[in-house]
Amino acid sequence: MTTTTATCDTTTAVTRSLLGYGIIAGPLYVAVSVTQALVRPGFDPTRHAWSLLANGDWGWIQIANLIVTGLMTVAFAVGLRRCLPSTWAPRLISVYGVSLVAAGIFRADPALGFPLGTPADARDVSWHGALHLACGAVGFLCLVIGCFVLARRLTAGWATFTRVTGIVFLAAFVGIASGAGSVATTVAFVLAVVLVCTWMSALALHLYRTTAPAA
Repeated sequence: MTTTTATCDTTTAVTRSLLGYGIIAGPLYVAVSVTQALVRPGFDPTRHAWSLLANGDWGWIQIANLIVTGLMTVAFAVGLRRCLPSTWAPRLISVYGVSLVAAGIFRADPALGFPLGTPADARDVSWHGALHLACGAVGFLCLVIGCFVLARRLTAGWATFTRVTGIVFLAAFVGIASGAGSVATTVAFVLAVVLVCTWMSALALHLYRTTAPAA
């Protein structure tokens, strides 16, 4: 084996490893969040956003979930940069990943009766709650813009999937950011998050398969 071939093999292996994090990031986040939503006392999936799971005695699980998912998303973005001729899309998705890490560090404030004992009408916003909201807003907007930028570098089918994901997530984010707090807006946002996780995992898997090792 020549030195050039060995270098190519190493480069491809690293790229595929980075893309691999994108494959597992979404399913891990959804699985951990859904499990908690089903077993945590007082949590109502139709009223409470998953970020509220960072509160209470078991809040450390969701905090870790956000941080680990964010780091894996950043790794995916690096892999994306290595296999696609795009500069800004990976940067924007990296910011989204960093925002997830920050959202874990600066947890959301207790609200809407969760965790148990929290007043249903609690509206106080702490400094870490304000930072959580700010980081989320920046990250979500970067994700949406990143979807549209990235779509220009993808084939027709993947470009459409990517644009639709960006549009749906933007609509859901605007809905929940409006402060409506209805069942419809909460459920729509959760479903939009699941869509984003599905999109990222599917795209990472597609790129992983098409980034073949050197013969």
